[in-house]
Amino acid sequence: MSDTRPLVEIWTDGGCKPNPGPGGWAAILRFGEHEKELSGSDGETTNNRMELTAAIMALEALKKPCRVTLHTDSEYVRNGISRWIHGWVRSNWRNAAKEPVKNLDLWQRLLAAAKPHDMDWRWVRGHAGDPMNERADALATIARDRAG
Repeated sequence: MSDTRPLVEIWTDGGCKPNPGPGGWAAILRFGEHEKELSGSDGETTNNRMELTAAIMALEALKKPCRVTLHTDSEYVRNGISRWIHGWVRSNWRNAAKEPVKNLDLWQRLLAAAKPHDMDWRWVRGHAGDPMNERADALATIARDRAG
C-alpha cells in the first residue's frame, strides 16, 4: 500500500554572529508548486539553538501528518534527531558523559513536532551552492541582522 500523505520538502538554516549572540533562523517549505518561507530571530542565542528552532518551526507549521524530507546543513540537528536522541531518551536526557543534554527544551519540542510525520532527515553541505540551502541561509541572515 502506498503512502498517500502529502510530501513536503523543507530546507532549514540558523545561525548567530557572534556565537553566542544575536541569531536568526529560517525555513522554506515546499508542497508541490506551493512554497512558504518562515523566519525569526533571538537577541541572545547560539548557532545550535537557531538550527533546532528552524526545524521545529517548519514542522510545527504543518497542519496534518505528512511525508517530510527535511534538508539541514547542521550535523548537530541531523545526528541529534536521527542517532543521539534515542540514547538520550533511554538515559533520561543525559549524554554519553552522563551530563544533561544541552538544548533539552528544543530537542523535546523537535521530537514532538516530528512525531506525526514520516521523516527523512537529510544533511546538505552549507555554503556549497545548494540553491535552497543558500536561500534559507540568506533568510536566516536577514532575520539575525534584524535581531542584532
